[in-house]
Amino acid sequence: MHASRFFRPAIAWLLLGSLLATPAAHAARAYKAPERVRIEVVDRDTGSAAQPVSHRGDSWIAGTPGAPYAIRLTNTTGARVLVVLSVDGVNAISGETAAPSQTGYVLAPWQTTEITGWRKSHDDVARFEFAALGDSYAARTGRPDNVGTIGIAVFGERVVPQIAVPRPTFPPAAPAPAAARSRPSSAEAVASESPSPDMRAQTQRIGTAHGAREWAPVSSTAFERATRSPIQVTTLRYDSIDALVSRGVLPRQRAWAQARRPEAFPGGFVPDP
Repeated sequence: MHASRFFRPAIAWLLLGSLLATPAAHAARAYKAPERVRIEVVDRDTGSAAQPVSHRGDSWIAGTPGAPYAIRLTNTTGARVLVVLSVDGVNAISGETAAPSQTGYVLAPWQTTEITGWRKSHDDVARFEFAALGDSYAARTGRPDNVGTIGIAVFGERVVPQIAVPRPTFPPAAPAPAAARSRPSSAEAVASESPSPDMRAQTQRIGTAHGAREWAPVSSTAFERATRSPIQVTTLRYDSIDALVSRGVLPRQRAWAQARRPEAFPGGFVPDP
């Protein structure tokens, strides 16, 4: 994957086969388009991907303070794409307050990669960890307003026509949880449900911390955006399980089932504190 913070426009970085790119154009409002990049949040302790739950037009996942996570990106097209990644409203490469026109990762055709942290250099990242709101990177740098969001803005590449890479077979997306299927669609939720005073008063409980440094090499690549506006914008929201129960996103019984249970023998070696 490639990144482009330290390069002029049209330059990008490559991380484990993906790329990052510098701003090539200012982004306007995104139009409705098919999903070009699939985004998943993966618990690095268990390897499982969080299953989003739809509520009032938003997609929510639950996080556990102290748990490291990765953001898995899958390019579902036969062409390269640029993905600008925002965590808590902060660009995960440059550390700037996020905007679609900024640097991002470039994914090769059909590529899947996992972003494990805030980029610190071409060689390493500070890993993503769920943490108390005050310990989040965004809050510690004076930008707490957008904590609890993970988003991507996707751009196609301006290229000379060429033979497309054959499409591989992807596993089907996991079905929506029963709780999500029983709720109205996003459009219906806007029309039929207005936030109650209690919902508006609720505050975010967890964010993403600036964790331990990890080796995650990248290289640079050139990337010219085909359009000024992203062809896809996707946002996930997250909070603690208790907070999602309070918001009405999760029923209490399901929250208990999702809660992490302590284990006497979780395996592995002794990590650094």
